[in-house]
Amino acid sequence: MTSPLMATYPPPPRTFVRGEGSYLFDADGRRYLDCLSGLAVTSLGHAHPAVARALHDQASTLLHVSNLFGTEPGPEVARTLDCLVGDGEPAGGKVFFCNSGAEANECAIKLARRHGGRGRHVVVSAYGSFHGRTLATLHATGQPTKHEPFQPLPEGFRHVAWDDLDALAAALDPGVAAVLLEPVQGEGGVIPADAGYLQGVRRLCHERGALLMVDEVQTGLGRTGRWFGFQHAGVHPDVVTMAKALGNGVPIGACWARADVASVFEPGDHATTFGGQPLATAAARAVLAVMQREDVPQRAARAGGRFRERLDALPAVAEVRGPGLLLAVELSDRDARDVNAALLEAGLVANAVTPTALRLAPSLLISDDEIDEATTIIEKVLQ
Repeated sequence: MTSPLMATYPPPPRTFVRGEGSYLFDADGRRYLDCLSGLAVTSLGHAHPAVARALHDQASTLLHVSNLFGTEPGPEVARTLDCLVGDGEPAGGKVFFCNSGAEANECAIKLARRHGGRGRHVVVSAYGSFHGRTLATLHATGQPTKHEPFQPLPEGFRHVAWDDLDALAAALDPGVAAVLLEPVQGEGGVIPADAGYLQGVRRLCHERGALLMVDEVQTGLGRTGRWFGFQHAGVHPDVVTMAKALGNGVPIGACWARADVASVFEPGDHATTFGGQPLATAAARAVLAVMQREDVPQRAARAGGRFRERLDALPAVAEVRGPGLLLAVELSDRDARDVNAALLEAGLVANAVTPTALRLAPSLLISDDEIDEATTIIEKVLQ
């Protein structure tokens, strides 16, 4: 039967009908160990009871009234995010809620333009980056092959070599409003930035009056072993975007900005119909409560170390890179797409993030036994 869906993705190799913790189940009842988490989204695993309960209770109470009126629990979630950006202490920022990572980055881009003013609107990002698929965030994404089918794209974007401070310094002319970077290039192959690079970027942005905007859509909320990836470098961004893990599968994104930066937005400058509505923020409140109670950054750091140690021991693995539970497994003389297809057949969900590397981003609550099970499956497939 012909699918009624637009062909923006290849035909799905499996249809999943149920999830529980770190496992997915297909229509035939077969179980799969999920080491992708819906692209780093279900960081508490599937059907987490606290999130399911929050959704049920909120759906029975109030779903939507629009942002013309106040609702709960959005302000509470915003205060929690501000404290996490400050690594446990209030960072003194403001939050805009939206529905996705791309929308969070759109907010950041508009904020940068409003802050910079006319004549200072350029956003500099890195080659290999990924910031979204709207027209603006697509142009911010440093992958020219993705640009071509949609030219002409909005002007005002510039790209520089990744992890190259001299290249960035040369690009920061007076027309630059902001620098937008990921602490780890997830879609680019799980390529972490050097801490010294991020520290140098922070210094350059301060010296030249440009905003430092950090895209934490994939890395944020504990996955790297800290609440946010930029915290490994000890820098303080002006703007932080996040989404994915915030709702554990419920669509929600957020753009945090320093209060003085956020203050350039006036009523009518930016808006969203669904952003911050009670169902999504109720899910986010439950997710953040579990994350804090479980200390997911510490869990990700420890579990990631165990996973890395076991993967490093496999003969067909050339390198394992990435912080915490955002890992790339670089393969020796293997096509990652073929290996990924074989892993799915063997009962493990991963992702061929490059032609030679697999991406693993399991639940932050993954157990030691599940890590060992995943490693065993990968080892058998590679043999």
